[in-house]
Amino acid sequence: MRVRKLVGAMALAAVASGGPSAYASSHREAPFITKLPKVDATDFYMFRSYEANRAGFVTLIADFQPFQEPFGGPNYFMMDPDALYEIHIDNTGDAQEDLTFQFRFNNNLKDFALPIGPSGAQQNVAIPLINKGPISAPGSMPGLQNLNVEETYSLKVVRGNRRTGNAQDVADVNGGSTTFRKPVDNIGQKSIPDYAAYANAHIYSVSIPGCTTDAATQGKVFVGQRKEPFAIAVGPIFDLVNADPAIITDASKRNAGTNDLANKNITTLALEVPISCLTAAADKPIIGGWISASVRQAQVINPEATYARPARVGGAWTQVSRLGMPLVNEVVIGIKDKDRFNTSEPKNDAQFAAYVTNPTLPALLEALFGPALKAPTVFPRADLVAVFLTGVEGVNKPMGGATAEIQRLNTSIAPKPKGSQNNLGAAACFVNGALTPGNTGCDTAGFPNGRRPGDDVVDIALRVSMGYLLNSDTAAPSRGVPLHDGVLQDDAQFYDTFPYLTTPLPGATTP
Repeated sequence: MRVRKLVGAMALAAVASGGPSAYASSHREAPFITKLPKVDATDFYMFRSYEANRAGFVTLIADFQPFQEPFGGPNYFMMDPDALYEIHIDNTGDAQEDLTFQFRFNNNLKDFALPIGPSGAQQNVAIPLINKGPISAPGSMPGLQNLNVEETYSLKVVRGNRRTGNAQDVADVNGGSTTFRKPVDNIGQKSIPDYAAYANAHIYSVSIPGCTTDAATQGKVFVGQRKEPFAIAVGPIFDLVNADPAIITDASKRNAGTNDLANKNITTLALEVPISCLTAAADKPIIGGWISASVRQAQVINPEATYARPARVGGAWTQVSRLGMPLVNEVVIGIKDKDRFNTSEPKNDAQFAAYVTNPTLPALLEALFGPALKAPTVFPRADLVAVFLTGVEGVNKPMGGATAEIQRLNTSIAPKPKGSQNNLGAAACFVNGALTPGNTGCDTAGFPNGRRPGDDVVDIALRVSMGYLLNSDTAAPSRGVPLHDGVLQDDAQFYDTFPYLTTPLPGATTP
């Protein structure tokens, strides 16, 4: 289901972006989620950490709240304190969570006021801004005192079912606190002159119950604003893939387009966890992962709203957003099923199977760009099922694994450092549909074996959707066409240390 959506979405996006365009990941991808932007999941990354001396860890990155303008004041992009944000890990291959990392947020208003009026008749009046002066790192006074709204969060690890399993608090190694600060968004250089240093002060070493035993197995967590890591040309994509086929089929023009997200930010939940904590056993190295967001089932608007209580919420947690592979729900799933997909769990993905086995994207591309592009004629598309629903044999397919749209990562495959990664990932390891580890550029540490920030998932999915993994020119006439979206993703665009995603763009620069 999501597989097909992802493949189709990527293919569509790639074609759409053609010359100057790219495609978005799951940004505003379903009708209902457009009403709930604070819980809109946009991207999920899961990869062996390639920071020096951290190869024994897996990094999990969940991005939320799309299309953030850097100048998003006066409220900016705080997380929803009435929502539950989760990263799920399946380490038994049954498409059900065995571990869940749960994030909950609090927005603490200090309610700064200024004395206004003539001497002797002054009134203390609340200020309308999120800060009243320059802000510095935690523990640095008076900088922290100038922040009018301080956002904090808690993190729990749940073993077993996400709602009924055993939940325990993750704690800061330094002091044992279970409450973490989230840096305020990048308001501008006058408010926060050195945002990179300020944000880095919010990277915490953490003790994860049941995982951490010594300093060598301490995880890390960071929650905060980052520069949008994805690339997209939204307009051309949804304008019937408005692209020049001569550009999107020319491998030398993979970076010829314009990234419409280049001036946007995103909110990131990043977690680094020891491999031994995520896997069920040493001989079962393949894990699956996905992210979700849930809200309470009922909401009643407060007719006399206050900052702390604009509405009353209650009832069971209800999932409204879900993401494993990129772009699946956005461009592949039919409109009638998009909201259903967001509320579903991977274990129930059989209901969406036709979107993967009989994808519409290749047919659409042929209709728009034939004869330059010809859709594969073999059905069901077992190649797409392998890439997006079961894992690829010899790369990341678990023994006895379920069929479900989740990311799968083989943690036994060593990471590649920044500068040596192939942005075509594990796809570069295949020749005529067969896994060929000795192939030039083969990088089994990359997508679809998990997903790193620098993996060009659009180009990979485009080529796979048009039959790259099939071994017949008759069944897949365009399998050798180097389709791309014109907007390059590469490891050079990101940091080589946790949390990998780069410093967000400021709302204003110093004049």
